[in-house]
Amino acid sequence: MRLLTELAGQQVVDHVFWRTRVDILFLSENEVQQLLDIDELLEGLAEGFKALSEGKVVAPSRNEVAVPNAGSMLAMPAWFPSEHITVKLVTIFHSNLELGIPGHQALICLFDHETGTPLAVMDGTYITAMRTAGATALSTRLLARQDSSVLAIIGAGAQGHSHLKILPQVRTFNEIRVASLYFTDAQKLAAINSKVQPIESIEEAVRGADVVCLCTASETPVISLDWLSSGSHITSVGYRPPGGELPRQVAEYGKLFVETRLAFKPQPAGCGDLAGLDPAIATELGEILLGKHPGRQSEQEITVYKSMGHAMEDMVAANLVYQRARQQAIGVNVKL
Repeated sequence: MRLLTELAGQQVVDHVFWRTRVDILFLSENEVQQLLDIDELLEGLAEGFKALSEGKVVAPSRNEVAVPNAGSMLAMPAWFPSEHITVKLVTIFHSNLELGIPGHQALICLFDHETGTPLAVMDGTYITAMRTAGATALSTRLLARQDSSVLAIIGAGAQGHSHLKILPQVRTFNEIRVASLYFTDAQKLAAINSKVQPIESIEEAVRGADVVCLCTASETPVISLDWLSSGSHITSVGYRPPGGELPRQVAEYGKLFVETRLAFKPQPAGCGDLAGLDPAIATELGEILLGKHPGRQSEQEITVYKSMGHAMEDMVAANLVYQRARQQAIGVNVKL
């Protein structure tokens, strides 16, 4: 009798274990590229920024595991009603570039918002590049002059590529310039688009540009205030603690915009470029979209958008990818 009881108990345990096994959808970088639609991304980010400014997004400040003299890993969770819970793990190892490996690499996991059941694991490296450039594009749509026709992209890495892909969606640029630390990198990026001209000097690329996108991994400022044209829109997405690519003088002189005022917090939650500045000087993109604060107020005003990279953006992009993957039966289901 005791043996039968033990066997019956084991069957219950086995049954419970079997019932908890779930199918998780795995999506590769190529599949994510196929599934992420730029127009949907821009629309989703706009709604996400409004929700962020309204306090509707649950997103604890990102935390960091630092590896001395090598790099770090950031954990970035987020949730918003109607979306699945998203967690991105992203590593930042700048010396990878010397090995031909991306400096930023990421995975994104989705969990059902009603049961907590794991749903998907997908490449996050492409999403990180595209959602970052998408937020830049949204800032450009909101803040750049309507007649902006000259675009300068500083940095020819992953972010340079993604910005080149998305920025022409929001303005018609007759001239696109690319400059980078190494001129050969600028030439490689320029080769993929006939409108793009590689420029050897960063100063030469910036002078006369209507929109200037900083996409570097520099610890120190890469431009100067006196290079900027009246009425230009400047964006910066670089993250390189403890410093950064955006000059303090530009952040203070221009009208400053951010994803959220968390950008002023100490790293890793915030940006080294903005350390010590008063958060009150900045306007959130969501506040413009909600009509709570104005954007550009004159044709001569220099507007500045500094990105910190927020988990809401990963959540929006990953959920769009997951929805399309389910609709189109793309990806590999693995039972865990």
